[in-house]
Amino acid sequence: MLRLSLDAKTVERCHEISENITSRVIDELSSLSTVAIERTVARFAGIEGVTADGVPLANVLVSHLVEKGKIHDGVAIHLANACLALGKTPAGISEMISRGEIDISNLEWQGTEEVTRKAREICKDSLDKIRARRAEREVLLEQLPVTQTPWLYVICATGNIHEDAVQGRLAASQGADVIAVIRSTGQSLLDYVPHGITTEGFGGTYATQANFKLMRDALDEESHKLGRYVRLVNYCSGLCMPEIAYMGAVERLDMMLNDAMYGILFRDINMERTFVDQNFSRMINAYAGIIINTGEDNYLTTVDAFDAGPSVLASQFMNYHFAKKAGLRDEQIGLGHAFEIDPSIEDSLSYELAMALLVRQLFPDCPIKYMPPTVHKKGDIFTSHVLDSNFNLVSVLTGQTIHLVGMLTEAIHTPLIQDRYLSIRAAAYMRQAAKHLGHNLEVKRGGLLEARATSILDDTLKLLERVNEQGLFAAITEGVFAGVKRLRTGGKGREGVFKKSRWYFSPVEEALRAGLSGESLGEGPIQD
Repeated sequence: MLRLSLDAKTVERCHEISENITSRVIDELSSLSTVAIERTVARFAGIEGVTADGVPLANVLVSHLVEKGKIHDGVAIHLANACLALGKTPAGISEMISRGEIDISNLEWQGTEEVTRKAREICKDSLDKIRARRAEREVLLEQLPVTQTPWLYVICATGNIHEDAVQGRLAASQGADVIAVIRSTGQSLLDYVPHGITTEGFGGTYATQANFKLMRDALDEESHKLGRYVRLVNYCSGLCMPEIAYMGAVERLDMMLNDAMYGILFRDINMERTFVDQNFSRMINAYAGIIINTGEDNYLTTVDAFDAGPSVLASQFMNYHFAKKAGLRDEQIGLGHAFEIDPSIEDSLSYELAMALLVRQLFPDCPIKYMPPTVHKKGDIFTSHVLDSNFNLVSVLTGQTIHLVGMLTEAIHTPLIQDRYLSIRAAAYMRQAAKHLGHNLEVKRGGLLEARATSILDDTLKLLERVNEQGLFAAITEGVFAGVKRLRTGGKGREGVFKKSRWYFSPVEEALRAGLSGESLGEGPIQD
């Protein structure tokens, strides 16, 4: 395989600084939780329904504790105490709250040891189910192996989940290995998760647990027909990031878009909320064996790709270390990159080859998600197809793992079935035609590719040193990433962040940490 000659000390120093930057963020925010995390704990306890007005019962429970000034203790101990005091299930308790029949914040305390034990007990079934779904995936991958890389990834999102299932099946039969259902426009800014089957999304389909199940069942059936496992993707970001991670875990999704800074930069979601939620959601993804995809490709749609290499690479280093801290293994960390180089630049293909190879080589065990050209497509389907062909070649040459198939009708309309067919076949052709080409070529020492990669790496180190000196919060405030400036105290969802009390206890976080570290689950009570 093509290899660059990189300075090992520079690479090591980039990792050291990134580890330090991310550790400081995690440590600084360790005393905080969010309403989204507490709703996720409620869902782990089996609270999944909605009121007659369509309000999720998880939201009802959390809002009740917020109103009573008890959310700082976390949902788990108040819910467990109510179950013991009233002899009801968590779902029954939440329904009583929705009808205004009880106030669980002032029930008689049933004892620290009993409440802690009950809190663990009511979340155990969901944890067991997630482990079982992970085991199902492992069995299916053995029975229905996917033998070719890069995996060909396509988007099927019509707004109607039933139509998505039809198009997803068809795309898989045409050669796609991964099917992504992008979310309805603006769902990332909803502070609740819609419930049930949906058929009226806008620019995408609502992410709901019922929709996840429908797509998973459809792709499982198609996988057995094709004799290869077809992976399913959705978007685990926004104000409900942890809840969507839970839903994806129990319905056996295989990949989740889950970036550390995307919500901050591109959706103006509060910094603290995003960093706290991403850590918790990534622990769920790690526990479930889900591959995350980060969002550096989005940076490249807002800034010039030629100049943005260092900020993209710096983000990848930090995303990697945030992911490691959440328990994700390298093979679950799908760092993002995109072929967005300006085609009018002389040697643009060489510059892009250098960047793609650099990312691939720096994170050798990570399944890089490589995105196609979009910014410089203007509606000329022939030029568009040529750009995608170059992208396909670079992807195979550099050994990428997840390849989002470029569409020749990008910038014209939502791809038609025949557009998707032509694009999949072109990518599959290059995957076959250039399969071993990279193994028979060498990068010229001191040539354009190596000089370009070295320059980007050196500038990345300088950028990371600057971020390390001022801190990540300040760096974002100054617009270091994607030229977007955000305030730590600003952004959507800030009111949903709170400081944990001395009584705070989360059986879910405890179990996730124990499972990811290989430790046995602690049986001691919370401390008085």
